[in-house]
Amino acid sequence: MKKILFGLLATLAYNAAIAGLLTLLSPNFSFFHNYIFSNCIGFSIALINTLTITNMNPGLKRWVALCLTLPFSILIGLTFAFWLTGTGDWHHPYELNSVLIGLFFGIISIITFVLFERIENLDLEIKERQLNQIESEKREVEVQLKMLQAQIEPHFLFNTLANVSSLIGSDPVLAKILLERLNDWLRVALARARSENATLGDELDMLENYLQIMHIRFGERLHWDIAISEDLRLLSFPPMLLQPLVENAIRHGIEPKLGGGKIIIRADLTSGNLRIEVIDNGTGLIDSANTGGTGLVNVRARVAALFGEAGRLTLCNNAEGGVTASLELPQ
Repeated sequence: MKKILFGLLATLAYNAAIAGLLTLLSPNFSFFHNYIFSNCIGFSIALINTLTITNMNPGLKRWVALCLTLPFSILIGLTFAFWLTGTGDWHHPYELNSVLIGLFFGIISIITFVLFERIENLDLEIKERQLNQIESEKREVEVQLKMLQAQIEPHFLFNTLANVSSLIGSDPVLAKILLERLNDWLRVALARARSENATLGDELDMLENYLQIMHIRFGERLHWDIAISEDLRLLSFPPMLLQPLVENAIRHGIEPKLGGGKIIIRADLTSGNLRIEVIDNGTGLIDSANTGGTGLVNVRARVAALFGEAGRLTLCNNAEGGVTASLELPQ
């Protein structure tokens, strides 16, 4: 509708400009007389030739058709102007000039229209290519994310199955419990992998099962507390971002520490950013420049791919001992 209104106003302005120019060049007729003729011819050209342009594909055939429809539309417009004003007829020698003037300005308007059409088509092509590029990049990111996630899950599964194998001979009851916990973890993980709307609550359910599995291995040397409110659990959250942080805390903080330790997981939402902290009271970072193992490298890569510079993962030593891993994600 806006496009039609713009075309109508542009045609009126164009016709007024032509009428004004003709009045200056030939004062034999008034501006009003010229304006009526200009509008009759101009709108006849616009209606008939716009139909020709819009219903034919660009090319030689359309230009041939325009060579026929343009003069015809001028004749129709002049005939209507004769009838509307009651002046002029086809026997008057001045009407030949009117046809030539109509052809001149008609050719200019058609060329302008075709040029704008070409510019619009080029703009649409550019936008389509940009969308295709965005979709291609999105698919590449999804493949990259799946590859990174695939590097995390087998590592955990192989370690757990190795623990089950070692417990079968010495403590079959505990091995059975461990398999049940692993089954719970796999059920949640598979359900989440098939879901398009994963939440932080889903991730915490997986994490709870993982910690239960680790508790079987470490016993009373491992304790944890997940202090995250129910409203935050409803927020969307990418899969397998928290478990590598907890794995890192257990492997490098709790396991080497005599007597074990505790992991606290907490979160808050500030200024549209979700901040999750995985805090342990283990041995801490031996090297302050340490960035963690493969799991943390993958987490950083996934955060960068999903959120760019808006997301980040940082590790720092706690004053009272241990490490805090902070994950900040925009919401």
